[in-house]
Order: sequence, then C-alpha cells, then structure tokens
Amino acid sequence: MKKGEIYQGVIEKIDFPNKGIVNVDGEKVIVKNGIPGQKVRFMINKKRSGRAEGRLLEVLEKSPLETRDPVCPVFPQCGGCMYQTMSYEEQLKMKETQVKELLTQAVGEDIHWEGIHGSPREFEYRNKMEFSFGDEYKDGPLSLGLHKKGSTYDILTADHCRLVHPDMDKILRCVLDFFTELGAVHYRKMQHTGYLRHLLLRRGVTTGEILVHVITTSQAEYDYAPLVTRLLALPLEGRIVGIMHIINDSLSDVVQSDETRLLYGQDYFYETLLGLRFKISPFSFFQPNSLAAEVLYSIVREYIGETKEKVVFDLYSGTGTIAQLLAPVAKEVIGVEIVEEAVEAARENAAFNGLENCHFIAGDVLKVLDDLTEKPDVIVLDPPRDGIHPKALPKILDYQVDKIIYISCKPTSLARDLPAFIDAGYQIQKTCSVDQFCSTVHVETVCLLSRKAQ
Repeated sequence: MKKGEIYQGVIEKIDFPNKGIVNVDGEKVIVKNGIPGQKVRFMINKKRSGRAEGRLLEVLEKSPLETRDPVCPVFPQCGGCMYQTMSYEEQLKMKETQVKELLTQAVGEDIHWEGIHGSPREFEYRNKMEFSFGDEYKDGPLSLGLHKKGSTYDILTADHCRLVHPDMDKILRCVLDFFTELGAVHYRKMQHTGYLRHLLLRRGVTTGEILVHVITTSQAEYDYAPLVTRLLALPLEGRIVGIMHIINDSLSDVVQSDETRLLYGQDYFYETLLGLRFKISPFSFFQPNSLAAEVLYSIVREYIGETKEKVVFDLYSGTGTIAQLLAPVAKEVIGVEIVEEAVEAARENAAFNGLENCHFIAGDVLKVLDDLTEKPDVIVLDPPRDGIHPKALPKILDYQVDKIIYISCKPTSLARDLPAFIDAGYQIQKTCSVDQFCSTVHVETVCLLSRKAQ
C-alpha cells in the first residue's frame, strides 16, 4: 500500500470524531467523512509507521443505516451534517459506542456508563452560527455559508441549513443578495485582500431575539443603512434586536473584533435556561443548543447532589450558566473565565437573577488559581474543546475536593485528562453523554469523579 494508490472497501465502524475504519488486505485504513456500512472508494494520502489514511473519493454503495433522504440541498458536499441520512436513534447509538470505547480504553476500568441523552430538537436547534463569505469554486460568484467537505477555501451557500431556525436562513439570503448587488468581494486568506469575511448570527431559541453581525476587513467602505432596512423588513418568526458591523483585520481566519459598529438596536440578546434569564453578548460563550443545554445542566445538578453550605468552583465558566444554576443550592459559587466580556455578562446575569452568592473572576484558570484564597468543596470543569491546560490540572487536583464534575465537548480531550484524576486518587462514579450536536460528529460528555476513601 503506497501513497497515491486508490482502493475501495466498506467502512466497518467510525471512531470519534470522524475516523472511518476500512480494512484492506488485513491493513487498517482511516477514511474520514463516511458512515458505517458505506462501500467507499478512496485514495491513500498518508502512510507511515504502519498507519494509513485515505481521502474519500466516492461513496459506491449506501450504508444500510442510511434509511432516510437528506434534508439539506447541499448534502453531502457540505461538511456540517455528516449523519443526517441516518435515523437519529442510530446516530445516538454510534456516538454512545464511540465515547464508551474511548473512555474505557483511557482509564482501563468501569466508567459506570449511564447512557446517552438525545437533544429535544433534532433540527433547527442551534442558537449560534458562523457563516463564511467566499466562492464555491475559484473565481466563482459570491457565496455565503459553510465550507465544502474537506476544503479550506470553497464555500457552499447555506440558505436552507437545517441546523438553524429558518429566520437565520432568511437573514443569510438577504445579506448575500445585498453584497452581491453591491459587487463586494470576499476576503482571500492567502493574499490577505478583500472585504467580506463572516456573518455571525445568534438567535435565542426560547426568546426569538436575534443578533446579526457582518464581519469584514477595513479594505472598503459601504453604506449599511439599506441593509439594515432590508433586514428589519424580513418576515421573521423571531425579532432582530441588534445589527452590528464588525471590523476584523486579523490575518488568521477567526471571528473577532478590532472595532464594533452598532448599526441598530443593542449588542446583546436574552435566552432562558431552567427558569433563569441570561444576557448574551456577541462573543460570549453559550451552549449552542439551548434545549439540550437544559438537559445537560439538569444532569450536572443531579450529579453534584447536595451542595448546601458548600463552596463550588465553576472553572471555565463562560457566561456563568452553571454557576447560576447551582447558586440557589450552594453556600457560594465562584466562576473563572478568561473572556472578560463573558464575565461581565455573567455578573450582570447573576444580579438580574437575584443571585448574591455567585461571583465571577476574569482571568486564565491557570493563573487565577494561584491567587484564590477560598477553598472549594466541589469543582465543576467545563473547559474548551482542547481540554484542561496541562499546567492547570495539577493545581485543580491539589485542592483534593471530594467531588469533581468534568463536562467535555470533545471526548478525546476527556480521555486524555482522566488518567491524571485516577492517578490522583479519584474514581469515576457516573458518566453519560448529551447530544447537543445532532447530525454532526460532536457530542458532549459528563463525568462525575469522587475522591477515594483514604
């Protein structure tokens, strides 16, 4: 087997996050972007140390698991919804198997698995979406949407995306038509030239409040008043409460702000979770699936159990959702979050919800833990996708609390971190997953760790 050779075979299983396993003459090849049971044609693009990876060229035969038609007009070209032709039940089964295998292999012991919880809503569930400007093929017409599967540059217009509410689809089409008529050009990442970069949309699932952010470089100037008029005239189920023009001249392909110009309304919207109201600003982290987040946080509260007269540390606290949900049944909750904007929103939210025992610190967990004088009784960890910083982990373990809840949006990061907890004298009491990302490769996992009796 050599690089560049073309083979075909059946995907036997999918390992997290998206690694299809195909056996070719007794040798395992990893082929991404497939579904278990598909017969595929692929080209070997990596081969070293007995490890082979192939690039999917064509699906020759459907999988028996593909029991329904795609709901998206750009499937399977779009890399977003990998599994929409599988029933939701089969998606959950596959993700459950992936997480159980990963964690069991990592710790070599019983993970006390309690199953996987599905999202209350399979489609139209996302409260946040980042769309990119570009072209579907080189020098093609302006497009606005999501990356073509396996491509860094090609953008498919996603004005019928089923992950988001139809309101977002209407807004996307309105914005694309506006800039197409103006003849505005998209930003070219390699040349660092062009104007249009991203469209960031946020919509409260429970409130229907919508924020629109058009993100561009400073390489041109346009009158945005006609766009604002068009957007506000759209027949939407929800309501646009804020429209912003964000200038971003960063060389990297990230959504960030060098300057924010408020074109209409306000720069925040509201969402409710489990009876509490949260104010969310443009770049604040908030769980992308509000209804599944309620499922997730209910499980976290159940896993923590009795917290009366206990101090809880909520590390990587975002806009403070977990901290505020725990505050009514704890002595004190301290949240730590590196994004200052999110911390400000968390403080505002806590005050709005009448929570006086909930405090937030802006800073890197790695550094803030050195300065905290309080000692926690319980620690909640909800780190970014890459997991806990390796230098922060020993500081967390040094507290020697009786109970730790680890919430992970990337099971491989959790699997990497768990052995450190086991080595430090903790045992896994309960583990489960919550599917916040239907039809995609991602899944959330919750793990309750307790300190072994000395």
